[in-house]
Amino acid sequence: MKERQQMEIRILILTIAILTNVSIKAQRTIPPTDSLWLTGKIKNPTVFTLADLDTFPKTAIKDQIIYNHNGEAKDTLTGMRGIPLKSLLASILFVYDKPKFLNEFYFVFIASDGYRVVCSWNEIYNTETGNNFYIVTEIEGKKLNDLVQRILFISTADIKTGRRYIKGLKEIEIRQLE
Repeated sequence: MKERQQMEIRILILTIAILTNVSIKAQRTIPPTDSLWLTGKIKNPTVFTLADLDTFPKTAIKDQIIYNHNGEAKDTLTGMRGIPLKSLLASILFVYDKPKFLNEFYFVFIASDGYRVVCSWNEIYNTETGNNFYIVTEIEGKKLNDLVQRILFISTADIKTGRRYIKGLKEIEIRQLE
């Protein structure tokens, strides 16, 4: 009887180990994206291909340690260059009746795996933080086409940088509060 219980415990432990390993791998698979859509409450929905993104002027981005929600260092990104988000949004025409309604606008950044991050219009256009939002186009000499987790978005002003480090960014949807 004791051998049977030991065997059942071993099988249970092995099953848990296998399932845990499978779920961890599944969480880390983020499909790369080859275009970035800007949609929503704008007059000119736009798609930027990798080639389009390559035409924008690039800015050097300081090295970043990626911290998770607990403040633990998870990764370090070096040798980055990117497009300031405001440069990418410069040609976008928002749909609103009066300028005060821009206070009601927010941006939903959507990754290919369903991960979402929300930023307000004021956060992007009316704070210093907005000057630190980038679409990353190069890491350690690797260009956008060669990055496995493209298209990347990062906020270099955040304390817990992992919350707004988006891999596989596919869309920025502009919405207005109702």
